[in-house]
Amino acid sequence: MMMGLTAALAQPKPAPLPENVVLMQRGNVSVQFGGPTRAEGRSYNNAPTFFIYPDGKLDPAGAEALLAALDLQQVLDEHFGTAFIVNPVGEKYAETADFEAFVELFNRARSGNLKVLGFGEGATFVNQVIAPRAADHIAGIATVGGKPASLPPHFNSYGVPAFVGGKNAGKVAREYETLNEAQAFFEPLLQVVVSNASEPGDVFAEAWEKVFSRNFRFNNYRHTHYEGAKFGEYGPYELEPYADWERLDIERTVVEYGASYRGRDLNGPKYLWYEYWPRELKEGAPAHSVPVVVLLHGNTNDPRTQAETSGFLQVAGEDRFFLVEMEWQGTPNYQAMGHDGIESVLALLLEKYPQLDPSRIYAHGLSAGSMTATALGIKKSHLFAAVGGNSGALFTGHWIGPFPTFETIWAEATQKRGCAETAYCSVFGTMDTTVPYMTPDNWKGNSYLNAWNAYEQMNGMPVVDQMDFETYPIFGQPLRDRETIRTHKGEGIVVETGQLYLGDMPLIKLVAVIDYGHWNFIPAARIAWDFFKHYRRDPESKKLLYTP
Repeated sequence: MMMGLTAALAQPKPAPLPENVVLMQRGNVSVQFGGPTRAEGRSYNNAPTFFIYPDGKLDPAGAEALLAALDLQQVLDEHFGTAFIVNPVGEKYAETADFEAFVELFNRARSGNLKVLGFGEGATFVNQVIAPRAADHIAGIATVGGKPASLPPHFNSYGVPAFVGGKNAGKVAREYETLNEAQAFFEPLLQVVVSNASEPGDVFAEAWEKVFSRNFRFNNYRHTHYEGAKFGEYGPYELEPYADWERLDIERTVVEYGASYRGRDLNGPKYLWYEYWPRELKEGAPAHSVPVVVLLHGNTNDPRTQAETSGFLQVAGEDRFFLVEMEWQGTPNYQAMGHDGIESVLALLLEKYPQLDPSRIYAHGLSAGSMTATALGIKKSHLFAAVGGNSGALFTGHWIGPFPTFETIWAEATQKRGCAETAYCSVFGTMDTTVPYMTPDNWKGNSYLNAWNAYEQMNGMPVVDQMDFETYPIFGQPLRDRETIRTHKGEGIVVETGQLYLGDMPLIKLVAVIDYGHWNFIPAARIAWDFFKHYRRDPESKKLLYTP
């Protein structure tokens, strides 16, 4: 069972760098790497890659001097970035040869967070060739001193965030506005910034602050992004906000908690979790007023994955609630929490922060974390009001390990039927090959149907275990409140939703991301939260309460 980023770890050895790449520089991962051995810093998800096109051909010494002048090492270190100095293939930039070289390097780098910089003649090449042809694969462009493109009005493009400086900046900016015109109304990240900066270090610092650090791009359409894709293979890339808790006025705290028994330190690996507090709520919120969302990463993922890639951080920034992402699975450096440990951490948090609301505790996960959230809603039904996740449900089978199985969860759901209720939100991509969704010919025993049935069983609802895809092509059964959402992400990714009810109360929400692979779909965080927030659990009676 390969989930999260584990499949990406077994990739073939990368090909040698193209001859026109004169220098490659990486972040100092020994200092800043945010993996399981180091709790500080960011996750390795969405690390930026920089393609830098200089004003003419540089030798290695000149390339090193340009990188030094850009002063980007700190950004590379803190964000696990990689920078490439890309010379023209010939003596000067040529439209065909150098765009082919761009595509070759793009396919090799496999970055979903590509930033392209150009200076002088390199800026002209970026403005006139790369931007019109590849804008929808690039997370940001910065050019200084280049000539503008000459785009016809209403140029058909998905756009790119841009930073423009130097001579002709106004004309260049207008062409980027034309490039962004078709999508700018739907996507606020498609900004164009004009600057007076001219020195390389000033250019990069301002471009990072105002454009590059604001967003990333990746493509999960008709495949799963970490499996790789060639340029143009799956259409335009999704443009999404880069996780920045400081800009959202959220404070992140890293907590390493020693394992103990009856007050005695066991001197073993610690427990790890991350707290994300809206600043005004950490000290000033009334008692029992702040909802709690537990985030659970996928199998062997970095323990910050859900905070930085699910979209819940941005939703918490808008609606102001508390997030906690836990290292539930364990690593060589940190204890596995399991279901009981998650409950224990929540008990500690409720005691430490009286402003947290014990009646509004929710869980959301990715892949194996979604399986764990699915289990928690039934095993810990006294604690959670609503749970859900992306790309994970309940597999059939028997094994020893951290992943819950349908058979064990079904037994508990059966025992609790009519006695406990938990709301459940199931989000899935219809082209997920890691945790596959149902097909008309192969739906029996499907993990998503298993999860829906388990919640129907515990919630005292009719258990719908026969699917009719001829009548109901997406969900195999009739749902209430059906909605089709065109998101304007990628090539207009479509989301289908509907709900299953117990009487007048919707208890199961199904969210199908059409033709999507195995990962978070960031707009689904808002859908899940808008479902969760209607439910609370009475701390005394443990009864589930619903407010329409």
